[in-house]
Amino acid sequence: MNQDVRKILAQNVKKLREIKGKKREEVSLALGFDNSYISKLERCNINPTLDKLTKIAEYFEIKMEELFKEN
Repeated sequence: MNQDVRKILAQNVKKLREIKGKKREEVSLALGFDNSYISKLERCNINPTLDKLTKIAEYFEIKMEELFKEN
């Protein structure tokens, strides 16, 4: 995944998480991920799979493509 795309994804996930008022670990565990997964995602340290992106989008009740929109 291109670094610019990962940055956009990271920023969007962080923004959505903060809107919900959730800690990174809470979101990770709610999704059934390792407790540091969202932290790694927000720091651009991992390349998420389509399955994980789908779960993240469903959790935030958005379409997956919204995770990649520049604000």
